[in-house]
Amino acid sequence: MLYKIEDVEKLSRNDIRKLYSEYVNPGLASMLSLINFDKNFVKAEGCYVYDSDGNKYIDFLGAYGALNLGHNPAEIYEALGKVKERPNLLQASLSTFAAVLGHNLAQVVPKGLKHSFFCNSGAEAVEGALKAARAASGKTGIISCEGSFHGKTYGALSATGRKKYQEPFLPLVPGFQTVPYGDANALEEKLKQKDIAAFIVEPIQGEGGIIVPPEGYLKDVRALCDKYGVLLIADEIQTGFGRTGTMFACEREGVSPDIMTVAKSLGGGVVPIGAFITTEEVWEKAFGGMEKCLLHTSTFGGNTMACAAGIASINAIIEKNLPEHAKEVGEYMLEGLKTLKDRYGIIKDVRGRGLMAGIEFETPEKGILSKLTGGAVNRFYKEYTGSMVAGELLNTHRIITAYTLNNPNVIRLEPPLIIEKEDIDYMLNSLEDIFSKNSGLFKLTLSTVKRVIRKK
Repeated sequence: MLYKIEDVEKLSRNDIRKLYSEYVNPGLASMLSLINFDKNFVKAEGCYVYDSDGNKYIDFLGAYGALNLGHNPAEIYEALGKVKERPNLLQASLSTFAAVLGHNLAQVVPKGLKHSFFCNSGAEAVEGALKAARAASGKTGIISCEGSFHGKTYGALSATGRKKYQEPFLPLVPGFQTVPYGDANALEEKLKQKDIAAFIVEPIQGEGGIIVPPEGYLKDVRALCDKYGVLLIADEIQTGFGRTGTMFACEREGVSPDIMTVAKSLGGGVVPIGAFITTEEVWEKAFGGMEKCLLHTSTFGGNTMACAAGIASINAIIEKNLPEHAKEVGEYMLEGLKTLKDRYGIIKDVRGRGLMAGIEFETPEKGILSKLTGGAVNRFYKEYTGSMVAGELLNTHRIITAYTLNNPNVIRLEPPLIIEKEDIDYMLNSLEDIFSKNSGLFKLTLSTVKRVIRKK
């Protein structure tokens, strides 16, 4: 039997769970159902989503920074409607909308960046950026940071700084090495090597746990790359398009990279699209002229629908002045989170910038809870503390969050940039409710650990 679109609306939550487990990813289905994260959401608008029972939720996850304009923004669908009769894929011509999106990007990115290559995701953008760096420099070495996240395709994974995601796929692409994030001196020692093509860095580490580097770090990095003739790649896939209070996070220190990667909210949260953007010099060396212009290609890259969404997304972000709004509301959110940190010992740290914040939790490993579970709680806390709090936010307070991939003890807050202070207040009050009810958190932890044990 083949399902039709109208059949999908009739499926129950258990039906969906069973189909996903049987035909997509059984482990993920088990993980999400374990903490009741497998709700059937049927409607979304702005900062809010609704489940099949009619319950309303506030989205503080924002698809990891892909929903800067919120869910289903009218501007994007209006743009898509205007191009629905145009050819979407037609390689035997120059794409009108890719040309216009390339122009618009060049107007809003840091000074000096000009040429864009369009693809379908952030990982693809990183792959292209790494290839461009090697082709333009004639060198092979790539330096990235410990705790970084650049994607899970082979080149991007080789630059990603967590062994958990790398070890099952060894050997990775050769020529990659890492340095501690935020340590310019350690970077300089690596840059002294002769065969370094590029240093790729996130202005703020997202999956690393929302790590903000020391003030002046990016300026120092730019100066070091210039000193040693190494290209600087800024990975703005998660931080870009207003997320941190400026259009791009590296602009806060006045830094212009040689190559920049973008994706996520470029498509307005509706259409997948990514891009890497280079200076004129890098592009000419890597892909310049007819002999090299097709060295890197993508069948769906630069398609009409995606580029129309990109054009509409950039215009909406500028017209609504979302970077400034993210700065103002983000400062308000961080102040509230820091107040909670001062009150509750379970919060180890609060950090971030704009509407990109992380809450790191303490991980107690001794006490009655550990004894009751035969030490299982120790292992649980290391991987599931963030999930536990996120689960309580979802199931009790109807707030959607998630932990960061490289540090599971950090939950991220990356709501749409259109969010207002009223929703921030509700989130802060919900966290206070969770932390103030220690017995409730104790019971939640114990019951969750028991479910984990039974599942294994």
